[in-house]
Amino acid sequence: MKLKKLRTRNHRVVLNRSAGGDIGISFFLILMGLFMFLPMYYVIIQAFKPLDELFMFPPRFYVIDPTVENFKDLFSLLSDSWVPFSRYIFNTVFITFCGTFGNLLIASLAAYSLAKLHYPGRNFLFQVIVLSLMFHSTVNQVTHFIILSAFGWIDTLLSVIVPAMATTIGLYLMKQFMETSVPDTVLESARIDGASEFRTFWIIAMPMVKPAWLTLIIECFKNLWNTGASIYIHSEELKTFNYAIQQIVAGGIARSGAGAAATVVMMIVPITVFVFSQSQIIETMGSSGMKD
Repeated sequence: MKLKKLRTRNHRVVLNRSAGGDIGISFFLILMGLFMFLPMYYVIIQAFKPLDELFMFPPRFYVIDPTVENFKDLFSLLSDSWVPFSRYIFNTVFITFCGTFGNLLIASLAAYSLAKLHYPGRNFLFQVIVLSLMFHSTVNQVTHFIILSAFGWIDTLLSVIVPAMATTIGLYLMKQFMETSVPDTVLESARIDGASEFRTFWIIAMPMVKPAWLTLIIECFKNLWNTGASIYIHSEELKTFNYAIQQIVAGGIARSGAGAAATVVMMIVPITVFVFSQSQIIETMGSSGMKD
């Protein structure tokens, strides 16, 4: 039997918009990007303004006589504190690292359980988690204080670290992402090969949801890095770096320059972490609410 040769045809890809439309969209995106960068730019130039320029009206988006005296004043004030400057830094780094790691571990394990394991009451638990997202942290402060006091954690770093581990927004994000990005067939194959449930979670599921847990790390890191004066901590030697900066800014108009410099110092680390991980955050936010 003679086989007929299939005829193929080359198709050209036709765009739905013109070159002028592409230029217009690009111009609009650049304009919006500059508009969103404007507050950050203003904060940065404020740190290099002398005191007389800080209170100019209307405010100017440029520096007439740039100076680094604000940064010198900031570090001079920090070094004069009766609590060593390094202590504030250590408290902030320790709280941020422990809280972020604990939040990632607990949220990932709970999300894996809710998304990939089947047991009675799973849907009810998830509904409770979703309901908890409606309450602001301020509403729960009295309850938190009672619980932390019962455990004897008042005036300890645990009073900040443990509540940070139990935030439900990260659990919700991880659960939604695991449902869409981790196929059940892959997990079943791992179980058939003899992998334990934890090994299946750690070796198979976690690499597949890397954008989600990177996003969770960044969000938790940002919140803990900016932790200020906690109502559960009273000892000065347990305060954070952000609290020390707030005390400096509260010193009056004469310290406004140091306060502007402190704002820049505080935002450098979170912005640096975000810049190196922004692609993962965009992928997570685009995928966590969709299903195949």
